[in-house]
Amino acid sequence: QRHQSIEMQIAPLRAAGNELQQRLHGLQMQLLKLDQARERSAERTTQIEREMQETADLLLGEQRQQRGTDEQMAILRGQIAAFHARVDEAQRHANQQDGMLREQRGRAQQAQHALQEARFFAKTCAEKIADLQHNIQQITNALAQFEQNLTQLRADLSGRENETTQQQLQAALQTRMSSEQALASARNALESATVNLQKLEQERLVCEHKLNPLREKLNELTLKEQEARLHFEQWSEQLQGVDERELLPLLESGNNKPGALQNELNRLNHEIEALGAVNLAALEELQTAAERKAYLDAQAKDLNEAMATLEDAIRRIDKESRDLLMNTYNQVNQHLSEMFPVLFAGGEARLVLTGEEILDSGVQVMAQPPGKKNSSIHLLSGGEKALTAIALVFSLFQLNPAPFCLLDEVDAPLDDTNTERLCALIKKMAQHTQFVFISHNKITMELAQQLVGVTMQEKGVSKVVAVDIEEALRMRDEHVVA
Repeated sequence: QRHQSIEMQIAPLRAAGNELQQRLHGLQMQLLKLDQARERSAERTTQIEREMQETADLLLGEQRQQRGTDEQMAILRGQIAAFHARVDEAQRHANQQDGMLREQRGRAQQAQHALQEARFFAKTCAEKIADLQHNIQQITNALAQFEQNLTQLRADLSGRENETTQQQLQAALQTRMSSEQALASARNALESATVNLQKLEQERLVCEHKLNPLREKLNELTLKEQEARLHFEQWSEQLQGVDERELLPLLESGNNKPGALQNELNRLNHEIEALGAVNLAALEELQTAAERKAYLDAQAKDLNEAMATLEDAIRRIDKESRDLLMNTYNQVNQHLSEMFPVLFAGGEARLVLTGEEILDSGVQVMAQPPGKKNSSIHLLSGGEKALTAIALVFSLFQLNPAPFCLLDEVDAPLDDTNTERLCALIKKMAQHTQFVFISHNKITMELAQQLVGVTMQEKGVSKVVAVDIEEALRMRDEHVVA
């Protein structure tokens, strides 16, 4: 609307300028004719003075002609005054146009600043996209490793259908911890990506809101610049056909307003040229940023799908780990309830979970030797603690018995009665497992089939002595018979 208003104001000025130019040319011609007539009148006046007596009638005619010339001069002076008024009006409109051009130049500078901000936003978007792509790659690698571990765990589970080992539980727990870490990293990356996307979307909207009016202003400035150049060329062509010497006598009583207008137009023209060409590459950069945002949205969608897959896999791992651990817990509890009465000649013991969730819970040993109250293992004596620990170790050993078992002075804190019970249990278990026992207890050594000892007959010199108990007993029996 402002542009249309300016156009409506300039149009009558343009027409008035053309009309004034034409009238100025006509006035110049009339002035030239008047000057010539005045010269002729002067000549004729001189001639009349010489011939006054002879040409009285002619003198009267010349006087009438002189009065007509004065009237024409008065009319011309009025026209010149009107011309000055119109020039003043044109100067006022030119000043208004100058203010508008200054305002438009400020807006153009704001547009240039906004375009620079758009370039900076585009660069920031590219860096953020690169970071997100790196995070997505890390999550993808973690997911692949997790799937590989899950496949390996399933293979181990299928190969050992009814066997539950401590290694499997440990691997399952480690896999679960790795999965939780990967899930946490994925969630952090997703949250960061979401925040970055929201910021980029807000920045993009701000850029679009800024660029839309700037595009309109740039188009308006371009049209006004073209129009100003056209008017300047037209006025320049018109002024080239005017002789300044002819205008000087008419403008002696006034200011040189046409020259001031010309100078003002020149100044405005220089200011328009100083605006320079506006860089429109920001529109392409904004389009590139929008394409990158679309790509980033697709990556975020893939990341959400990967997180959903990862969470589902973690739920499956948790369920399988929970089932395996609960099965192992029940079996160990069953074996402990059988081993403890054998070693203590009565009583009972069991494992108790310290929490509701078995995957995060601890395990506490509750033991009740014969004649005592049920209590935690920490409240038992040293020998009772050792015997309870042996019962727990053998309960775990029963889950997956090994070909041999090494015991290192486990009978040290036991008295003779408890040592005999331990030896009876080991003798029973020796039917399926070979025991290697390190001991200084005579009762325990009586249980052995092979004895290997270290003796020092000389100071600083050790010697290993091995005894086959069965062979020694056989030789003793033969010697007795003999």
